[in-house]
Amino acid sequence: MTRRYAVQEARLGGDLLTWNGRVIVHNSRGELEFLLTGDIRIVECPRSIPPEQTIELRHHPQFSHHRFPLRREDYP
Repeated sequence: MTRRYAVQEARLGGDLLTWNGRVIVHNSRGELEFLLTGDIRIVECPRSIPPEQTIELRHHPQFSHHRFPLRREDYP
């Protein structure tokens, strides 16, 4: 199984970032760290969260214009 990474509020016990009730996940920790800033942590998505309760970052409307995997030439 491919690793899934999620975004968590940085405070202790912070919630995972969701969209429409689904946890936002991505298969690359580095790409998440590059795209997202703020008071957050990138964590491995708990295995207890089934795939049908997640949404891939590339399917989130705010990130749908990015090409995945990210390409350096797209970010001058």
